Amino acid sequence: MAKTAKAPPDVAKLTKAQARVEHLRLALELEGHDKRYYQDDAPSITDAEYDALRRRYGAIERRFPELVTAESPSQKIGAAPSGRFRKVRHAVPMLSLDNAFAEQDVIDFVGRISRFLKLGDGKIDFSAEPKIDGLSMSLRYEGGELVTAATRGDGAEGEDVTANIRTLHDVPQRLKGRNLPDVCEVRGEVYMTKQAFLALNKKQVEAGEAPFANPRNSAAGSLRQKDPAITASRPLGFFAYAWGEMSAMPEATQSGMIGWFERCGFKTNPLTRLCHSVEQLIAFHRKIEQQRAELDYDIDGVVYKVDRIDWQERLGFVSRTPRWAVAHKFPAERATTILRDIEIQVGRTGSFTPVGKLEPVGVGGVIVQNVTLHNEDYIKGVGGDGEQLREGRDIRIGDTVVIQRAGDVIPQVVDVIIDKRPKSAKPFHFPKKCPCPLRTDVVREETAAGEEGSRARCSGEFACPFQKIEHLKLFVSRRAFDIDGLGEKQLQYFFDEGWVKEPADIFTLQKRNAKLKLEEIEGYGETSVRNLFAAIAERRRISLERFIYALGMRHVGETTALALARGYGSWKAFHDAALKVAAGDEEAIAEMDALDQIGDTVIRSVGAYFGESHNRGIVERLTRELDEIIDAEKPKRNSAVSGKTVVFSGALERMTRDEAKAGAERLGAKAASSVSKKTDYLIAGPGAGSKLADAKKHGVTVLTEDEWLKLIGE
Repeated sequence: MAKTAKAPPDVAKLTKAQARVEHLRLALELEGHDKRYYQDDAPSITDAEYDALRRRYGAIERRFPELVTAESPSQKIGAAPSGRFRKVRHAVPMLSLDNAFAEQDVIDFVGRISRFLKLGDGKIDFSAEPKIDGLSMSLRYEGGELVTAATRGDGAEGEDVTANIRTLHDVPQRLKGRNLPDVCEVRGEVYMTKQAFLALNKKQVEAGEAPFANPRNSAAGSLRQKDPAITASRPLGFFAYAWGEMSAMPEATQSGMIGWFERCGFKTNPLTRLCHSVEQLIAFHRKIEQQRAELDYDIDGVVYKVDRIDWQERLGFVSRTPRWAVAHKFPAERATTILRDIEIQVGRTGSFTPVGKLEPVGVGGVIVQNVTLHNEDYIKGVGGDGEQLREGRDIRIGDTVVIQRAGDVIPQVVDVIIDKRPKSAKPFHFPKKCPCPLRTDVVREETAAGEEGSRARCSGEFACPFQKIEHLKLFVSRRAFDIDGLGEKQLQYFFDEGWVKEPADIFTLQKRNAKLKLEEIEGYGETSVRNLFAAIAERRRISLERFIYALGMRHVGETTALALARGYGSWKAFHDAALKVAAGDEEAIAEMDALDQIGDTVIRSVGAYFGESHNRGIVERLTRELDEIIDAEKPKRNSAVSGKTVVFSGALERMTRDEAKAGAERLGAKAASSVSKKTDYLIAGPGAGSKLADAKKHGVTVLTEDEWLKLIGE
């Protein structure tokens, strides 16, 4: 068994031997991430996680400079060309920028320049521009004609994408003006607008293709097409902001070159400003961060460059970065945007969730359009215990809001910028009636304390169409009946047509198909329909815990369903007990209460569900269509992992994640979804990511898949 060390020690405390090992590990990890980002256009971690790895790697090299070699990631830029296109050697290397993450970093940056140039209190002008999150490009013009377009690649060598670049409207085929340099390399960023990105992803999904992660990936993927016609069909833009080889310099300053690019026919960023002090740089950064949501292209910071080109030349470079420029990054998991609307979503239990519709904005490498607003109190600025949220500031339609995203969780509003609240901002009034055709009353429930303490629910229960379709979606979901070929889109269509109104209807589709003729529906066909019916037939045998979960009882999730299944063992035993609980049988209630992980809330929910004749009818009609509800397997109490908490992460090769969890639970272990100090084992496959870091932080034992199987005797 392999046991992890605790959280990585401070670089200041590393011995030279420890530093060498950590330096090599980080180098391999960074090279893998660089390949996935630059070559595959498929990053596997967020920008913030990548930046953290880079910072630790740089700190080790600063303390142990003897570890730096020509092969170190710190001495390279990007990744080697993918090999799909002809290679182009850059006449002048395309270098990357150092990053500043805090305002103090910017102050230090300006101070270093002043000391290097020995200016004392002398003024330094800086060109400041938004940092476009796109694909770096170098355009070579000879005699004013475009001859080559190349990606950055590893900084020394890129890929020839000339044919594709010629399809971009923002790239002139011939430079405008007179007395042009014989050789002129214009550099900048290829990008895709947010609206174009969202439209492209919609088409990707409709075509059954994987959506792009963000506009940068979609721009890179669009540009790296073997067929230029595909590139031409995708709306790409180009901002010019730098240069490579120049046979003559037409201007003496950075800002002057930006003006020259415009005169030559290029598009430059209109937000670029000349700043005369560090205070102006920081103020510009704050302003751009607030404007970020209003821009139709993704940015992840602001770039500052010394304006005088002769000073740039004096300052020169350190390793892979210029001394005269820095990228002041935005906080990776926060962004400022505008709340355009608030919509109510009705869940399968009738619970109302207000969802904010945002002006699309990039947060941590993902374009965000929706934000959870939790409940009525949260919108008003009141927490579950009655405490103030956001200092009591309410959220209104039209507000400029600060949103925060953590991992894959839907983002939430963490603050409202009152100074930017327009007079037209509208307070949101929570509905008193359900938006369903029944217009049933909305009831308010007080639950446990916390930000999400209050809930509004439709009182229509299963008569409410919103709740019916959401129950059906749960029923066919992966952790319930998991019917292959019957996803949400198909299910919604069947529901709208009136073909599937309750779970039993799914199992009668084949009998009714002579009349329905599913194979004539667009997107289906004889093979698809045959496969669907086969998948449905396979689910006529279902495990007890999946069946209980699929019923969609309130407060009965996967863990609770498993506890009920194991507690009663068979469907008959559970069904009989549930009917008695519904009738108020005190002995049956006490028996259910004695089960592990089952309390009053679940008991009341089970009783309410089976106390409703409509629900009992649904269950009876469903069970008549099934061949077998498989008895629950009792967990072992004497296995090597009995009573242990385990987490599975990354790609497993010999079993699926669900199979691994089920196997662990049969052996008496608890399969958790996140790592904490209470976790006993993390079983980590390739791509374990942040959970592996959490395991190191908490000192959790980490096992490979083979080590786990050996431990449990398989």
